[in-house]
Parts: sequence; C-alpha cells; structure tokens
Amino acid sequence: MTPRGDIDGLILSDGTEVKTPPHLSAEIAYSIKPGDTITVHGLRAAALPLVRAISITDEATGHTVSDYGPLGPKRGPAAGLIAPTSEPTAVQGRVRIALHGREGEVNGVLLEDGTVLRLPPPEAYRFAALLQPGQAVVAEGAGFTTPIGKVLEVWQLGASREQLSQLQLPAGPGKARKKGRRGHPAVNGLAPGLPPAGFAPPPPPRP
Repeated sequence: MTPRGDIDGLILSDGTEVKTPPHLSAEIAYSIKPGDTITVHGLRAAALPLVRAISITDEATGHTVSDYGPLGPKRGPAAGLIAPTSEPTAVQGRVRIALHGREGEVNGVLLEDGTVLRLPPPEAYRFAALLQPGQAVVAEGAGFTTPIGKVLEVWQLGASREQLSQLQLPAGPGKARKKGRRGHPAVNGLAPGLPPAGFAPPPPPRP
C-alpha cells in the first residue's frame, strides 16, 4: 500500500514485486486475493525482480485487470484516501524485502509481519544499511491499518528506539507526495513501444 491507502503492487511467492498504478486499486482489491495464482503481462526490470504490470489475470476466475490509464473504467482507491494518524505511531520488526518505485528506486520495505514502511528514495538510500533483508528496524511516523494491510509513512528510523534518526522529508511529515508525469494513458502513462530505462519489454507470447 501507499501512504494514501492505494494498492501499490503485489509480492509474488518467489519474491517478484509487481507494480500496479493507484487507479486500479479498487479492482485489484476485489479481484485478486492472497494465495491466488496469477499471470502478469508488463515491463520487467533488467536487474531487479520487478515487473510493471499492464494486465493481471487471476487463473482461477479468468478475470483480467487491465490498465487503461487513470481515466479508464473501474478506477479508484481500494481503501479510500486515508489521512495518516495525527499522533506518531511506532512499529518494529525485521525487513523481509525492499519495495521499489516505478523506475526501480527503493522507496520502502515490507516487514516480516506484513507492515509496509514508506520513505522517500533519497532517504532509503541514506538508510540502506538498515533496510537490508533480515535487519531489525524500529520506525516512527504516520500510519494506519486497513483490511488490506498496515502502512507507515516513516518520520524516524533506527535499529532500536534509542537509535532513531530523523528523516529529511521535503514537505514535512505526511505531506511528501510524488507527482505523476503526463503521458499516454494506454500503458501506465508510457508511450507504446518506449519502455523506461532499466526495463525490458515482455517476451513474445508462446505459440
């Protein structure tokens, strides 16, 4: 999830991270459940287990979620535009895997208990040693819990409560938001045939 309550993607059982756009949150929440077998078509990163999804098909139901852009059908947030809690929330746990943005930059981690920690990519780079798989971390920030999961927008991070360090947030706690870029609405805002740097086009379908 994102700090706004949107679904940001899926983690497959082999660790592959599937990125999805926020306007598909509602359809994904109702169409795909944990444990389902899915087929993903999209753009895969060259050096990361990361796929930017164009469509996702649930093999059990045959239902396909396709990205027609933010103005397409069935768009909307899964959990609503949720304001983070006004009082700081603290969580602790061990890092399971790193989470990435659309261009492959690290922008958070998934803890072993399923909690998502979100922080700006420059800060994720600065705290890279704390965000390695298996590392115990303590985080404080603005967060909330929904039926989909728990997410925390990190303000402070450390290996223990006694070692918390303040993050540098451009717009202040709870206000740092990454603006989207304009583009062709057919494929996640990307012009057809022009995958971003670091991503390779999907292989041709098997005969």
